[in-house]
Amino acid sequence: MADFNTSIKDQGAVSIINLKGYLDAHTAPILENNFVDLIDKNRFNIVVDFKELAYISSAGLGVFMAYIEKIRESKGDIKLSGMTEKVFNIFDLLGFPLLYEIFKSEDEAVKKFIE
Repeated sequence: MADFNTSIKDQGAVSIINLKGYLDAHTAPILENNFVDLIDKNRFNIVVDFKELAYISSAGLGVFMAYIEKIRESKGDIKLSGMTEKVFNIFDLLGFPLLYEIFKSEDEAVKKFIE
C-alpha cells in the first residue's frame, strides 16, 4: 500500500490541505474525509497544496470533482497549488485548469481568496 497523508492548517478564513505521497483509489477516502470535515465546519475557502504529492490517479481527481460543486454553491472554492510537472500534466490532460485555478505557490493561492 502506497503512503499517503494529509495535514490541514487554517490561515485566517482559508483552510490549506497539504497532500503527501500517493493519492489513488486506496487513499482517496482520506482526502474525502478532509473535505467533509471542512464543509461540516463551514470552511469553504480551500487551498490544496500538492508540493509533496508524488502521484495522483483518476480516483484522486474524482475527489475534487465530488466536492467542488457543493463548495462553490456555498460561495467557496478549491484552489490548487504547488504541483510537480508530472502531477500538473495529469490535471492538464483532463481539462482541470479550465475548472480550477492552479497556482505555483500556496501563498499565491491563499492571497487570491483574500483579494
